[in-house]
Amino acid sequence: MAAARQEARAEQATADREIVMSRVIDAPRELVFEAFTEVRHLSRWWGPEGFTTTTRAFEFRVGRVWDFVMHGPDGTDYQEWISWTEIVPPERIALLHGEFRGDPNAFESVLTLEPDGAVTRIEMRTVFPTKELRDEAVERYHAIEGGQQTLGNLAAYVTEVNRKGVEG
Repeated sequence: MAAARQEARAEQATADREIVMSRVIDAPRELVFEAFTEVRHLSRWWGPEGFTTTTRAFEFRVGRVWDFVMHGPDGTDYQEWISWTEIVPPERIALLHGEFRGDPNAFESVLTLEPDGAVTRIEMRTVFPTKELRDEAVERYHAIEGGQQTLGNLAAYVTEVNRKGVEG
């Protein structure tokens, strides 16, 4: 009971700095988790619609990084850097995401994967260092729409992989 109250207070303390989104994916949790573990998977679905990625370095281990460039449909390149801070297969991934190592504006994201029969419920909770950075991400970079599109791309990718696996 005390832990639940403490968690509720922590969520209230970050509410103005966070974005929370979720999606149901028609694939087993282990497959959804696997989509984060290798570049060959990530490059197929990561990012909003119309974006592609070029990976410079990738190691899916706590303390290691994914260093990449997202290429926007308008030709703009976005330098990106993710450090994995917690990995609990197949249920949880926590990461720090910025433009470069040591980025003072980096944000934290926690992805939680819950099985629900044959489907997986994924929740992505992102907390920014300040309310202003969160608002800028939403207004200037369309973070909510982009996050929803990214989860949609993940869902489409793993659903297709799962379908092929079942048929194959």
